[in-house]
Amino acid sequence: MPRQRHPRTVIITGASAGVGRAIAGRFAEAGDRVGLIARDASALQDVQRELQARAAQIEFEAADVADAQALFTAAERLQQRLGPVDVWINDAMETVFSTVADITPEEFHRVTEVTYLGFVYGTMAALKSMRRRGRGRIIQIGSALAYRGIPLQSAYCGAKHAIRGFTDSLRTELINERSAITVSMVDLPAVNTPQFDWARAHLPHTPRPMGQPVEPEVIADAVYRVVDGPFREYWIGWQTWLTIIGNTVAPGYLDRYLARKAVAGQQTDAPLVPDRTDNLDRPVTRLHRVRGSFSKESADHAMLIPGEIARAATVALGAALFFVIGRATAHARQRRGH
Repeated sequence: MPRQRHPRTVIITGASAGVGRAIAGRFAEAGDRVGLIARDASALQDVQRELQARAAQIEFEAADVADAQALFTAAERLQQRLGPVDVWINDAMETVFSTVADITPEEFHRVTEVTYLGFVYGTMAALKSMRRRGRGRIIQIGSALAYRGIPLQSAYCGAKHAIRGFTDSLRTELINERSAITVSMVDLPAVNTPQFDWARAHLPHTPRPMGQPVEPEVIADAVYRVVDGPFREYWIGWQTWLTIIGNTVAPGYLDRYLARKAVAGQQTDAPLVPDRTDNLDRPVTRLHRVRGSFSKESADHAMLIPGEIARAATVALGAALFFVIGRATAHARQRRGH
């Protein structure tokens, strides 16, 4: 893979596993300077060693993204060693697989402060550096679930919805300031990450992705391309397109469909181990890796399309369909008239 002429400083939260770790590897391969942030120093050190073998400059700081001051300090320390941040990618997340009736307020709060406020604090940290220079790129790793809530993940879905509203507000402020800082949201389908192996769950069976997942490396390559893209949001995979458009057109139908399919569809046949170790309150070092347990059924490719183009294409397709139906109906009436 050819190296870039001018390496960038790229900081990634949630970089110790899953999508964040895959993204770190993709930018390291391109010759960028990469800063890693996550809770587990041991796991981050493993990522650093792995990526430095590719001759990349990699630095890390262990910090909980739910702790704003700790995150700000981590960002400043990374920039002292790597240089001012050019690209900031918010990826850190947690979830609890549970009905609303069974999740505790404390669990809901923890998911929200990591998955939502962690993005807010990360964005603030990025802006502290970028505003001084008047340029930069912020990428929010979102989800199709930022548009459509599903059963068993109310805290996660609520956080992703909140990220979208927060990002829209920020984007309008930057446009008003005529700032060269840009922000995009990348909405993901189900991804084969370790989250299904270590997320807390109040279920009879172990969690699994809904539908066919894609591999984290697919997401990493898409994010790498999005950094140079001009659009406000990007959708990855047909599942994301269908979920977002379907919820716009027929949300009531999706309510009923997900009620029938998504509870069983997010569980394997294996019973949940009592008191299984989870990462809600502390890291699970041994499970820090890029991929989860569903590689046999995961796709190694997915389309990447700007949200604006996806919406326009859907409207155009719908208009064409109505036109064809209208012409056919008129022709049928004319034949009956004769």
